[in-house]
Amino acid sequence: MAKELSFIAIIPARYASTRFPGKPLALLGGKPVVQRVYERVTQVISNAVVATDDERIFAAVESFGGKVVMTSENHKSGTDRCWEAYQKQGEEYDVVINVQGDEPFIAESQLRAIMACFENETTDIATLVKPFSVEDGLAALENPNSPKVVLDAESRAIYFSRSVIPYLRGVEREEWLAKHTFYKHIGMYAFRADVLREVTSLPQSTLEKAESLEQLRWLENGYKIGVGISDVETVGIDTPEDLARAEEFLNKQ
Repeated sequence: MAKELSFIAIIPARYASTRFPGKPLALLGGKPVVQRVYERVTQVISNAVVATDDERIFAAVESFGGKVVMTSENHKSGTDRCWEAYQKQGEEYDVVINVQGDEPFIAESQLRAIMACFENETTDIATLVKPFSVEDGLAALENPNSPKVVLDAESRAIYFSRSVIPYLRGVEREEWLAKHTFYKHIGMYAFRADVLREVTSLPQSTLEKAESLEQLRWLENGYKIGVGISDVETVGIDTPEDLARAEEFLNKQ
């Protein structure tokens, strides 16, 4: 019988967001956004730590009883911050889950789906997708800010793109969503700990530069990305307007 894997969740939370400075400390239903994320995650994964580069966020996490580590201001990606935080927290785990600090409605089912990807021993990295529905409409499918993913028969990622993939030849674009299941990428990742160490030292790749998608660097270097499928619609927070929408969403729950 395979040994049970150990998991840690790391929640990167930066203060200096271009579109919404101080976002992790913004109040949502009377609690900081980062606290809502932490509380959701620790219901499923008892080992969790916030990775920040700001004393105010550090103090806020300590004040609600969360674990937090200070990381460098100079990281180019959340993955790099995640690796530094993993090293600093001092324990060893099999799998490191990088949970976005602006996803206060992350669902238990999403965390379990990403964890389940590692039941396949060939999985190096895991992420999540959500099928587009006909109701989402063509504009949502064609939105370049919402990357699409194509999967193989074993539910592994073949490619990520800002373009609509695959292209349905001989089908009117208005019919595409009705004729094929397209997958929208949800930006949550998990890594085997040794793989996380390796990917942070890889140079930027050609495809990554072309699409500005970090995960293409991993595919180009041969890593196997397992994909969990979720039907949960989350409300990520990138702007103050998103926060207002999240407040509405919270009140409805």
